[in-house]
Amino acid sequence: MIHVIATLHLQSGCRQEFLAEFKQLVPEVRAEAGCLEYAPAVDLSTSIPGLPAERSDAITVVEKWESVESLAAHLNAPHMLRYRERVKDMLVSADIRVLQPA
Repeated sequence: MIHVIATLHLQSGCRQEFLAEFKQLVPEVRAEAGCLEYAPAVDLSTSIPGLPAERSDAITVVEKWESVESLAAHLNAPHMLRYRERVKDMLVSADIRVLQPA
């Protein structure tokens, strides 16, 4: 099993529009072979000292896959290519980390 943490930095003010597109994608991704978890998350403002400021224009995608091969297939799936085309003007950058359990 592998973990993926993807931080997507968005154009200012388009988080809700981006999330609407993303949420349409989620059922297709969850149906993919090897997908164990796939969900968007947004920063939560808390009163816990020492935490960084809330990011209003970022989405974090939390993923679990059976293998690197299943992740690679996901990245090239037709629905992912269509999704990337729909959101390309909303996205500034993406920071994707692929992790293994320690």
